Amino acid sequence: MNTTPSPAGTLSALAMARYGAMALPLAFAGLPVYLHAPDFYATDLGVSLTALGLILLVLRLIDAVQDPLIGSWSDRWSNHRPAILTVGALMLAGGFWMVFTPFVSAPLTWFAMAVLLCTTGFSVVSINLQALGGLWHATDADRTRIAGWREGLGLLGLLLAAMAPTLLGAGQDRSSAFGWLAVLYLPLIALGLWSLLSWLRQAALDHPLGDQPALRWRDLVSSPWRKRFFGLYLLNTIAGSIPAVLVMFFIRDRIGAEDLTGLFLLAYFLSGAASMAVWPKVAARIGKARAWALSMALAIATFIWAALLGSGDIAAYTIVCVLSGLALGADLALPAAILADHIVRTKAQEAASRLYSIMTFVSKAALALATGLVLPVLGLLGYVPGNLPDTTTATLLSIAYAALPCALKLVTLIWLLRCLPALDHAAASNLAPARERHENI
Repeated sequence: MNTTPSPAGTLSALAMARYGAMALPLAFAGLPVYLHAPDFYATDLGVSLTALGLILLVLRLIDAVQDPLIGSWSDRWSNHRPAILTVGALMLAGGFWMVFTPFVSAPLTWFAMAVLLCTTGFSVVSINLQALGGLWHATDADRTRIAGWREGLGLLGLLLAAMAPTLLGAGQDRSSAFGWLAVLYLPLIALGLWSLLSWLRQAALDHPLGDQPALRWRDLVSSPWRKRFFGLYLLNTIAGSIPAVLVMFFIRDRIGAEDLTGLFLLAYFLSGAASMAVWPKVAARIGKARAWALSMALAIATFIWAALLGSGDIAAYTIVCVLSGLALGADLALPAAILADHIVRTKAQEAASRLYSIMTFVSKAALALATGLVLPVLGLLGYVPGNLPDTTTATLLSIAYAALPCALKLVTLIWLLRCLPALDHAAASNLAPARERHENI
């Protein structure tokens, strides 16, 4: 493995765009499958909503549990990443096409098979894409830019996914619109895969040292540094997932501006995408962990303000969306870059896929916890979605949407500040232990 650092700024924007292009079709797939497809199958095909909910719950559990297995297999067969990426992309594309080209004689069974194929392909490509970003031979500063390009293109994919069904549905029935969506997705993912594979043929990647003993799962999860990092990532991701779960309810029942939902989401995602140009510069100046802490402080201040908003506060909530979008950019780019630094510093290249599969698993677990805990508790406390809430219920919604995430972010921030010496690889660049099991941080 070549361990000589590259000169700062040697990675071109074109190379990063070629690498990150696959993130756009990856992100594009999620919104239609989990947001539009269940409603389509229930409304247009008459599938039981309860049955759909149970199927999706089981599929989400399978999706989360299989991530570490995918990480292990990807590390074991890392010399065959082009083939792994191709198989994963074919599964994702085929599953996506199946979801929106239903077999009407057995729609529920078809839906379950299609979503399982789609989500498995998504995990295969996503884990390997992140691992390749962590293995790309680069400086500390460039590793933040790599993550920023990948996550920024992913946010653009989310924006396109949010707009596509509406644009395609103009003047035709919903079934035809989704059919076109499935067809148009195929060249989109094909272009993303072609771009990634062409980049991979030329990219300088760090490879494991052949004379080092293999890292086992026990070695990976027993590390004090990784326990802290993934604990911070989990708590922070739960804090970010709660507003994501409740945003539609908050906009409609607290702000009273359901017709402006698209505008608010556009402001949020565009701000997040634009922030990808900002956070690498901030991280280069003060360090990645400190930049992450700064983004948490921004999120806390923003959601304190959001907790005080009420009906008709449209302009104020638009600003909240912009500021929280800025914080989102850091949450997407900086933890991945910190983990990439850690992989290089501890010479853990052979475990890159497994480490990023843990990040993927934590993200999915955080969303499941947010969904499974917040919505039922709000229901038990008397909140009924779509009904104009009374003062007490409106306050509860504001607490759940904004105050609770603030509290979780504050706990995470305090914990992060205590861990800064260990997490900030820029400050600890002289530490180069031969193996993670020997580190003392």
